[in-house]
Amino acid sequence: MTIGALAASSLALAGPAIAHAESAPASAAGETASQPATLERIEKHTEQDWSLFVYSPSMDRTIELQVLRPADTSEPRPVLYLLNGAGGGQDRANWREQTDVVEFFSDKNVNVVTPIGGAFSYYTDWLEDDPVLGRNKWETFLTKEIPPLVDDVLGTSGRNAIAGMSMSATSALALAEKAPELYEGVASYSGCAETASPAGARYAEIVVSLGGGEVENMWGPIRGTHWVEQDVVRNAEKLRGKAVFVSAGSGMPGEVELRAWEQSGVAVLPDVATLGIIEANVHDCTNRLRTALDQAGVTATYSVRPDGTHTWGYWEDALHDSWPVLAEAIGA
Repeated sequence: MTIGALAASSLALAGPAIAHAESAPASAAGETASQPATLERIEKHTEQDWSLFVYSPSMDRTIELQVLRPADTSEPRPVLYLLNGAGGGQDRANWREQTDVVEFFSDKNVNVVTPIGGAFSYYTDWLEDDPVLGRNKWETFLTKEIPPLVDDVLGTSGRNAIAGMSMSATSALALAEKAPELYEGVASYSGCAETASPAGARYAEIVVSLGGGEVENMWGPIRGTHWVEQDVVRNAEKLRGKAVFVSAGSGMPGEVELRAWEQSGVAVLPDVATLGIIEANVHDCTNRLRTALDQAGVTATYSVRPDGTHTWGYWEDALHDSWPVLAEAIGA
C-alpha cells in the first residue's frame, strides 16, 4: 500500500472532508493584506472558554478563534497556538471533542488559541485561489494578522509556541521555520515533516485532493521551489534556538487500542492495522527529521513510542508530554 493511500485512510480519523468550503473571493490570490485583522466580537462561554471572531483581510472572511484562558489572569500570560488536523476543526475530529484539552489546560497559565477553519489547507499561504477550497492565506493569518490582535485582546506576555497533529504537525514545524521571531517553541505530534520528497509530496497531494482541492494551487508544480521552501527536513537549521518536541508511535497497537477494546468489546482490526501502517510511515519521517536536526545541530526532545497508531488517544498523550517543554520555552 502506498503512503498516499495510507494518508487517505488516516484522514477519516484526523479530519474527514468538509461538505462545502468557502468559495474564492473575487480579487487575486497573490494580493497581500493592506489592513490589519479586526475583532468583530467576543463570545464568553465561561470565564475560561472564549471565542474571538476575527476578520482576516488576506482571506476576506471572518474566522473563529477558540480560546482557553489562563487559570490566573492577574499578569500577562503566553500563548499556545494549537492547530486542528485536516478537517480544520469543522468536524468532530478536533482537539475539544477527541481529547481532554479543556480540562488539561484549566489550571495552566497560558492562553490556548485554536483557529476554526483551514480544512485541507496545510495552514499555509496558497499561491492561487482554489475553486473548491477557496482562498487560503493561513501563514499570513497566523503569523502576521492575528498575533498583535490576540496579544492586545488577551493581554498576553508576547511569548508564543505552536503545536499540531497529523497534517497540522507538518504545518506547525513549517510555521516555526517561516516565522522564527514569533514562536519560541514548537511541537509536532505524528507528522511527516517532508514535503519535497516523493513520499512527503504524495502525502500532501492526497490530503488536499481529499478536500476537493487542486494541490498545485497550493505550492505550484509538485516538488518545485515552493515545495522545497516548505520542507522542514530540508530547512532543519531554521529551527535552531527553539524548543522543539517531536512525537510518533511505532505503528503497533498499544494502550489506546486496549482501552477501546475493553470499552466496546470489539477490536476493529482493519482500522487498527491501517492506522498502524500510517504511523509506521510517520515513524520513518520522524527518523529522517531527527537525522536532519542532528546534522544541523538543532536540539530537540523526542517521544518515540514502542507502540501507538495514528489516532487521537496518542496525540492527547503527546500534548501532555510536550507541555513541560513548551511551558519552559514560553514562561508558562
